[in-house]
Amino acid sequence: MIFPKKVKYRKWFTMRQHPDKEASHADTRGTTLAFGSYGLKAVKYARITSNQLEAARKVIAHSATKSGKIWIRVFPDHPYTQKPAEVKMGKGKGDPQGFIAEVKPGRIMFEIDGVEPKVAAEALRKAGTKLPVKTKIISRA
Repeated sequence: MIFPKKVKYRKWFTMRQHPDKEASHADTRGTTLAFGSYGLKAVKYARITSNQLEAARKVIAHSATKSGKIWIRVFPDHPYTQKPAEVKMGKGKGDPQGFIAEVKPGRIMFEIDGVEPKVAAEALRKAGTKLPVKTKIISRA
């Protein structure tokens, strides 16, 4: 699982933007292929947990075999909290549960190189099914 070694604050403010409003603000960084020949690009806004990223990474690694190289272009550095089940309102903020990566439309999340185009497309398609965001596969043309 991917998570930071250390964070400045245990609990951060909750991101208050409505996801539909946030979706209109496309990402400005990480929108082009930088390392690999094929990439998985986010089409919508989402908050992706480190568990979901790890599941997608495992699928790509399994499909790419030893010849392929994989790059993860997002990092979950934002802690999120959750209160236990059946707890009344109030009494403070919940305990930290894990880390998320905020992904805006246009952001490239994974890149792959060193494999056949069909293999890369299938690996990225499978990885996209593990993520809570609509994605598309891009390539260097």
